[in-house]
Amino acid sequence: MACHKTKIAELPRISDRVTFIYIEHSKINCVDGAITVAEKRGVVRIPISIIGILLLGPGTDISHRAMELIGDSGSSVAWVGEYGIRHYAHGRCLSHTSRFVEIQAKLVSNTRSRLQVARKMYQMRFPHEDVSSLTMQQLRAKEGARIRKLYRNMSSKYGVVWNGRIYDPDNFEGGDNINKALSSANVALYGLAHCAIAAMGLAPGLGFVHVGHELSFVYDVADLYKAETTIPIAFQVTSEYESGDISKQTRRKVRDAFVDGKLFGRIVRDIQILIGVTDIDVEQNIDIEPLSLWDNKEGNVRYGINYSCYNE
Repeated sequence: MACHKTKIAELPRISDRVTFIYIEHSKINCVDGAITVAEKRGVVRIPISIIGILLLGPGTDISHRAMELIGDSGSSVAWVGEYGIRHYAHGRCLSHTSRFVEIQAKLVSNTRSRLQVARKMYQMRFPHEDVSSLTMQQLRAKEGARIRKLYRNMSSKYGVVWNGRIYDPDNFEGGDNINKALSSANVALYGLAHCAIAAMGLAPGLGFVHVGHELSFVYDVADLYKAETTIPIAFQVTSEYESGDISKQTRRKVRDAFVDGKLFGRIVRDIQILIGVTDIDVEQNIDIEPLSLWDNKEGNVRYGINYSCYNE
């Protein structure tokens, strides 16, 4: 049966959508205005227009017609590892407007506004202190002291020997167990952060604290949650590790921590706060905005007009 193409006026606003749905080991197709998810327990219909982002996990097959429907519904889709702990690729973003990425680019391109966003990021780490007047150098030093103290506390709590954070991307097996666990856990968190950034239509390479890498903003966002998620998990897994692949065991533990979706929703909300986009802004701008032409004097001007007469 053919898929019904949803009209723009029928699409729910972002505030009315479910944040995400994760699917694995299933075949996805579409019937009318819904996608169908078939697996061994049966077939489920999902009205895709109410979904923010569809996370496709291992063992997922999706048809061309289903992807067409997802695109028409204004939803986003990402191909991920188990429960989003890896990000492999993504389709269109959830928002139909470029305003979010334009705001991000504007903020990161100005030294003063970039510093303000960076301070917001550090303020989230120090909620009971005022960091509004600190320089980037002071902020980095303060954060470094916090993380060093956290490593020492986790080492004492779980009885894991800690000799410092040592990570060689070209020699993963050369590290000790705790460093392997930390690296594996952090990669999983990067995947979840990347999914949220992709769904919002932001640029993963435009970071405020990190710079020079295609995932700079992903690292910025993920760093906000390491102290409460990946670092404790890595020390716990290492303390319990007896045999097998510690990297795999760590990823499973992180997956279990992500499964309820609360962190994903929190990441989306925190990003909105960081770039100064309120809930009202999001609700207004999820609608289709008319395509415009940029003008350095008049702001955006109408698209689809022949402007040759203006030169006469």
